[in-house]
Amino acid sequence: MNVSSRVPVLLTMLLASGLVSACALRSGNGQRPGRAVVVLLPDPEDGHVGRIVVSNPQGSKELASARASTRVTMTQAPRIRTLSESDVNRLFGEILGSLPPPPRHFTLPFRFDSEELTEEGRKLLPDVLQAVKNYPVPEVVVIGHTDTTGTPQSNAELGLRRANAVRALLVQAGLDLAAIDVRSHGEAELLVPTADGVFEPRNRRVEVTVR
Repeated sequence: MNVSSRVPVLLTMLLASGLVSACALRSGNGQRPGRAVVVLLPDPEDGHVGRIVVSNPQGSKELASARASTRVTMTQAPRIRTLSESDVNRLFGEILGSLPPPPRHFTLPFRFDSEELTEEGRKLLPDVLQAVKNYPVPEVVVIGHTDTTGTPQSNAELGLRRANAVRALLVQAGLDLAAIDVRSHGEAELLVPTADGVFEPRNRRVEVTVR
């Protein structure tokens, strides 16, 4: 049996591969060997479904809708049916419950030419800390960004200072320093594309990913 993805969605692929191994029926207990169930689930973060192709020597089928499923053996071509949410929870609730929460993303705005958060950015810090508590072993990626005023070199440095400022606040709140990866993209990845030398508050930010 082969499972391939045309639109790579990490969570969908992990669930698909996990369900294949968890639902392969073994011989010796009255069940038929060599069977597996594959179910395509939406990404819980943004609802994106993606597509996967399931194939065996008898044929192949593309799963492209939420909760589309197929039971695969080595002797019959895959057939698609759509499971209800209650079916998914009944059959795979234990597997789904063992998965870590999906990554959380936060955008913290900064003041112009400064490593000081805006008032809005400070209000978001408790949400970041709460997200961290949802993970038994959290990993936090903090990336500093700037607008296009200043030189690329100075903006790379400013982006790093902003990221370090957020890291210091997170450590002060109790997060382990080793759990935080700090980077700077400077003006290289603008949230709002602008010409050089443009003041754009939405580009002056730190992106925080908690996973």
